[in-house]
Formats: sequence, structure tokens, C-alpha cells
Amino acid sequence: MTQNKDYILGTNSEELKRLGLQHNVWKPYVLDCWQRAGITIGHTVIDIGAGPGFATMDLAEMVGETGEVHAIERSTNFIQSITKLSSDRNYKNIKVYEIDLIKDDLPEMKADFTWCRWVACFVSDPQKLVQKIGNTLSKGGVSIFFEYSDYSTWRLAPQNFAVESFVKEVMKSWRDTGGEPDIALRLPTLLINSGFTIRSVKPHIFCVRPNEFIWKWPSSFIENNLVRLLELGKVTHEWTVNVRNELKQAENNPNTYMITPMVLEIIAEKI
Repeated sequence: MTQNKDYILGTNSEELKRLGLQHNVWKPYVLDCWQRAGITIGHTVIDIGAGPGFATMDLAEMVGETGEVHAIERSTNFIQSITKLSSDRNYKNIKVYEIDLIKDDLPEMKADFTWCRWVACFVSDPQKLVQKIGNTLSKGGVSIFFEYSDYSTWRLAPQNFAVESFVKEVMKSWRDTGGEPDIALRLPTLLINSGFTIRSVKPHIFCVRPNEFIWKWPSSFIENNLVRLLELGKVTHEWTVNVRNELKQAENNPNTYMITPMVLEIIAEKI
């Protein structure tokens, strides 16, 4: 894979493993959202920025053999993952497209639903992305987003300044590459401007202790991205060691709580 098709968070095996953990943490909340939005047997769904394909597989099960899932992804590594997962499960209702969401045209189709999680926050032109998504939907079609609305809500109690420093560095590196970690604050307006009406907006935020399963989601992100930030030359080795040590101390305190970054679930209908 060429470097210009890589992501700020990388696409290596460790990142793929982390994304699998992340998907498992969020799966109950996502399935509930899809059901409330109306996804069911026979529907056509586009997975926008499908990553390694974990949600693609869930969608393929949800729409059944009479439905279709179109997975759109630019990373060659992730495309290979989607293809392998669908082959291993013998899913015949998945189509995969290696496409850059901003630079390339999306496939011509009229889908019933689109699913987009933590993608609008990374693209250089979110309005263009929303417009393209709208063009793929039939009238009355539904677009579903999970995006961050206040990334700085990621805090520890008792307060941990090293982790807060990490969050600031992540947000800075994100914006340096043209993304916006708090994109969900803009999404309702972008959707309305592109011919949608907002059905519902719902916040998701967790407050967890070190012994809870959900803790693994943010802690694994910290570990992987300490390495990634160092590789990119954004931070020093001493800084990463300090963050790692401070997080370990927090994890050893049973009275520590972690508040995760706020995510907005947005369900919008094309008028």
C-alpha cells in the first residue's frame, strides 16, 4: 500500500486488532441504532469508510441474502480484510469498492441506508462527503452517523494531566492532517444543507473503571497511538513513557474513572 493511502492512525495489524476490539465494545449500541433506524431484511446499505469490515459483516447479516451491502474503503489493507472476512463467512451479498471518498465518484446506486462511523471527522471536505452520501440514497433513504462531538470530554477522575496531554496531541495531529475531531457539531447543519431532515440525535458517552470491558477501548487507543505519534515525529520518547506510566498508575487505582469522548448518533432522512 502506498503511503498516501494510509491513515493517520495507520492500518497495520495492531490497528486492525484495536479496531476489532472497538467494534465489539460498540456493537450493542450500533445494532440498537440500526434497528431503530429501520434496517432489516432486503435493504440495500452502503458502509461508508468501511475500514476492515467488521460493521460490513454485521450489516450483511442484518439485511440477509435478499439485501445488499456495498462497502466503500480506500485502504488496500482494509479492502483485503473485508474480502477475506466475507469469503470466510461465504457472504454473497457484499460488494467492495476501493474508493477515496473525497477524490473519487461513489458508485451510482439508490440505497435505502448509509452507515458512516468516525469517517466524517477525518475527511478534508465533510460537506462534500455528505452531498455524495445524499446522492447515493433514494428519496426517504436514511443516513446514519456516529461521530465525535466533544473529544476533549475524554478525562480521568482523579484528574490525569498526562492523559489530557495525550488527548490534546491527538486532536492537534488530527487537525494538522485536515480532519476535525468534533465534526458532529457541524453535521446536522451539513445534512440539512444537503437535503436531509434530522430524525434524531443521541449522545453516547461512557464512564468506566479499569476492570470494565469498555476500558480496553480507550486504553488500547492510547497505547497504539503513543507509538503512532512517536513514529510521526509529533512527540518525544520521554513524553510517551510518561503518558504510559501515568495511565498504568491510573489503571492500578480501583477508584479511577474514565470518561470517554462524546459521540453523537445522528439519524437523518433524505427529503
